[in-house]
Amino acid sequence: MKQSWQKIRRAFYDGQLLAYPTEAVWGLGCDPFNEGAVRRLQAVKNRSAGKGLILVAGAWAQLDPVLAHLSEDEKKPLYDTWPGPVTWLIPRPPAIPQWIVGQYDTVAVRLSTHPGVIELTQALGSMVVSTSANHSGKSPARNALQVRRWFGSDVPVIIPGPLGGQLKPSRIFDLRTGEQLR
Repeated sequence: MKQSWQKIRRAFYDGQLLAYPTEAVWGLGCDPFNEGAVRRLQAVKNRSAGKGLILVAGAWAQLDPVLAHLSEDEKKPLYDTWPGPVTWLIPRPPAIPQWIVGQYDTVAVRLSTHPGVIELTQALGSMVVSTSANHSGKSPARNALQVRRWFGSDVPVIIPGPLGGQLKPSRIFDLRTGEQLR
């Protein structure tokens, strides 16, 4: 049975980890502005704090803190590819904490078309950290049962739903150079 959005919102803002389906694989997420939650997510995945994390949104307005410092010309590639399974590396604005970008001076962001991600971010009123539901170096989870088996009580909130139709993770481009990195 689907947990109520009120309970999910409370868990999110209390710093708990969430699992949810995305375009290609199951994702793990948390409040990007809660350092403790982000550090727990990194620990659960055995992921280096130096690696940056992706922020995913379901609406343009949720990305205002990330995009406000860009000119309209700089935003054009985003308008051309979003919403969709494309992640952009954008110069880090002051509003984005260092624990999100790790050792980098860019932040990775995506505007999703996945109905579950859109519903989640709308219910939360926020973009979320989004990283594949796996331990570092392992294959990502393809269903909620794998998430539960692999992460147990470390990820107390699992939001049911189907994966999107993508077979591979999102492509990643650097906004400064236009180079495709994945």
